[in-house]
This record gives sequence, C-alpha cells and structure tokens, in this order.
Amino acid sequence: MANILLIDDEKSIRKTLREILEYEGYNVEEAQDGAEGLRMIQDGDFDAVLCDIKMPKMDGMEVLEKATKSNPDVPLIMISGHGTLETAVDAVKNGAFDYVAKPPDLNRLLITIRNALDKSNLITETKVLKRKVTKTREIIGGSPAIQKIKDTIERVAPTDARVLITGDNGTGKELVARWIHEKSNRANGPLVEVNCAAIPAELIESELFGHEKGAFTSAIKQRIGKFEQANGGTLFLDEIGDMSLSAQAKVLRALQENKITRVGGDN
Repeated sequence: MANILLIDDEKSIRKTLREILEYEGYNVEEAQDGAEGLRMIQDGDFDAVLCDIKMPKMDGMEVLEKATKSNPDVPLIMISGHGTLETAVDAVKNGAFDYVAKPPDLNRLLITIRNALDKSNLITETKVLKRKVTKTREIIGGSPAIQKIKDTIERVAPTDARVLITGDNGTGKELVARWIHEKSNRANGPLVEVNCAAIPAELIESELFGHEKGAFTSAIKQRIGKFEQANGGTLFLDEIGDMSLSAQAKVLRALQENKITRVGGDN
C-alpha cells in the first residue's frame, strides 16, 4: 500500500484530500506547513507527495527545490488555488512530477497520483535490477595480489575514506570502485561515474561542481554537479589525471574541506 504525504496549511483541504485518498486505499500522513513537510520527506519513506504552493514559513516551491535534491526519487505533485499556467510550467521545470489546480478535479487528481506511483515503482525496480546486475560482476582470481585487493576493499568500504585506485587501462579500476560502493553503507545511494577525459576542459568544473544561474552566458538556470548528484552515495572520478591542474586543485580542495562551491557561487 502506497504512502502519500499531504503538505498544506489549510486543515480543511488536508481533511478532504485525506478522506479521498484513504478511500482509495492509500496510507496518508499530513504536514501543516512547508518546513514540517520537508522534514517528513527527508526522514520518512513516501511514495508520492502532494504539496501546496502558497504556504507560510516555507512555500511549496522551496520545498520542491530542497526535496528534489535530498530525495530525488520521490515524485512531488504541486497543488494551488492561486496558480497560473506559468506557475505550473515553473513547477514542472523545477522537478515537480505534475501540477494540479485547487479545488482539484477528482479524476485528474487520482490519475496523476497513480502515474506518480507508477514512476516511483519503476525507479525502485530499476535500482533493484541495477544492484543485481552489479553484484554479478565478481572480482575473479585467487592470487595473492587479487586477494590483497579484495582485503583492501573490505577494509575501506565501511569507512568514509577517499580512495585512490591506480592501475593500467583494463585492469578493473571501475570494478573495484563498484565493489567499494556495493559493500559500503552508501550502497543504497547513487554511484555516479564521471569519465574526466571525455569532458572538455572548459566544462569540467561546471560538470563536477555545478553552476549558478548567470555564471556564464549559457547558464540560464542553476544546475547541480556530479558531487551533489552523488550525495549519499559514491562519486567515481575516472581518468582524473587528464583534468587540468586547476580543476584537480579544486577537486582536492573539495575533498579536504568536505564542501563544494558551484561555478559563479560565493566561496
């Protein structure tokens, strides 16, 4: 049975939506403002979220922005009685699954929720399949050298240590990175792989660290980089030696200070 979170500052709206959704067989929880709703999204396990846009303390668009970063797989359906077509477009552009006007058309609302849950289920199934495929790729061999690599993986995987993997092309550096990820406490998070040699030098910093709107001519909106995409998981930087020295220095700084600055952002 799917778990749905309602975020709305109007008690009457929450009550009406709750009755409808529970009648359809869903488990429903409520939040009376955006700040409470965001905490519940980050701490809970929801299959979909219905979120009002106009709310005190934290409006729905801010909830959307923060929730899509912390819980990108949870579909958010934005609802509002004050919205326009522009509001709907902005919501979807910023990561909302869909937009429904208040008072909602019952059939449209239920169809939208079912579609959101289908997406959520598909994401979950895809992750399970990826883990199964990954786990079939064994590190083969029993020589002392291979056993030493396996032992090292077992030691470092449970830690938050930065790991430097060296070796010639074709020796299995990517496989080692995958095994470290699978055996870590971040295994349920994303494994983000970046081939640094394939990214043009002028784009590497934006690709890794993201950029703020207006940071350069084509930066028409804020964009998160690979470091932020890998939050809660593992970032594998392949061919890191092919990056410019300037980019390498910024990567080193990010690793040392445990923080990143988007291109065009304040230090």
